[in-house]
Amino acid sequence: MRTPASRRLLAGALAAGALITGALAAAPTAQASTGGYVALGDSYSSGVGSGSYISSSGSCERSTLAFPYLWQQAHSPSSFSFQACSGATTADVLSGQLSTLSSSTSEVSITIGGNDAGFSSTMETCVLEGTSSCLSAVSSAENFINTQLGAKLDAVYSAIRSKAPNAHVVVLDYPHLYAVPGDCLFGISDTSRSAINGAADDLASVTAKEVAKYGNFTFADVRGAFSGHEICTDSEWLHSTTLPIDESYHPTAAGQSGGYLPVFSADA
Repeated sequence: MRTPASRRLLAGALAAGALITGALAAAPTAQASTGGYVALGDSYSSGVGSGSYISSSGSCERSTLAFPYLWQQAHSPSSFSFQACSGATTADVLSGQLSTLSSSTSEVSITIGGNDAGFSSTMETCVLEGTSSCLSAVSSAENFINTQLGAKLDAVYSAIRSKAPNAHVVVLDYPHLYAVPGDCLFGISDTSRSAINGAADDLASVTAKEVAKYGNFTFADVRGAFSGHEICTDSEWLHSTTLPIDESYHPTAAGQSGGYLPVFSADA
């Protein structure tokens, strides 16, 4: 029998995999794409939550159901380098994901910034400690986003442009996690859900502002694609608190194929 302390530890473990973050659609007919494609970023790009992980990717948990993998299957770029890794921050991208970029790279995708802002710990607070603590944690994350994240994103984008000067770079954001009001009977309050969604909006705004500084970059907004498929809807494309732990608050396979893939494809 679990003690209250052990139950709290278990609940914390379930939430610790959080990042703020159906059947797979049939793959489209392959179309030739010139140049190489490099997929950078965090767990939303590696495909955490979608299953079918590539064993050689280890803790990076890269999935064959992630949107970068699906896109390269459909478009057959001359080369494909899947660098995105679960838990990655802007510092991790700079130190470990850029080595395969070159002048022959024609397409790059990236999701980044959520881990810098500490959304995993923010979500843990929101799940375990109630509305007041949640709002305080979200406010701290938003302060970081609005005062410090821009410079970190700029450093990443500048490095990508330097190493892959001929590439078109698509920078994707993160969806709203919750429908508010939604049909969830339990869990965190609608006030907390709205605050978490607001932090995603702040992150998108700062990201778009930095992307606009680079002429060969495109900001791709996935929030509309996930509308009607958030947590607390009848057609969720996002995991709530779940097992495996690290899949919590990440897109499902349907979220990758129905949300991220078409948004990226439209801008690639």
